[in-house]
Amino acid sequence: MNDVTFTFPALPRSAAELAALPEAALADPAAAAALTAAALARYGDSPEDAVGMLDALKGPQPLTPFEKQFLRDRLKGKSYVPLSYFAGASPENGYVPEKPYRVTVSETPQSYAQEGYAQLYLRSSGADAPRPVKLRRKGGRWYLWEQFLLADIRKPKSEDPWA
Repeated sequence: MNDVTFTFPALPRSAAELAALPEAALADPAAAAALTAAALARYGDSPEDAVGMLDALKGPQPLTPFEKQFLRDRLKGKSYVPLSYFAGASPENGYVPEKPYRVTVSETPQSYAQEGYAQLYLRSSGADAPRPVKLRRKGGRWYLWEQFLLADIRKPKSEDPWA
């Protein structure tokens, strides 16, 4: 399994800030996967900005109304979930990541088994197994096709009545 870590001095707050990042060239599928986590991390503060960034990452096919509703449902009261993919975040510290923000993207021998697609993985500190992000290539760029980063994870210790 190959891992690549991306470092962001600050997380993008808008589609314009995301576009200014070198990773936004989307020439590398791992960069697109890392930017997906960064875009989702914005949802708790500004759902509109997060959706704008995700639309940019999805390229010619923006989020559907169903996907927008899915984001609302999954992240309501759980804005910590996307932060769990960044280094230093843990249930014990309420999923507050270290700065600069670092996210590691992994590939497996099967990551490129389907022509024109890549399935890469991000590890959440609140989950037992890495979560996939599927990307699709078009014209030399890799776009977000689907992400499975928002399944439930362990609650922050401060919200867990059993902790």
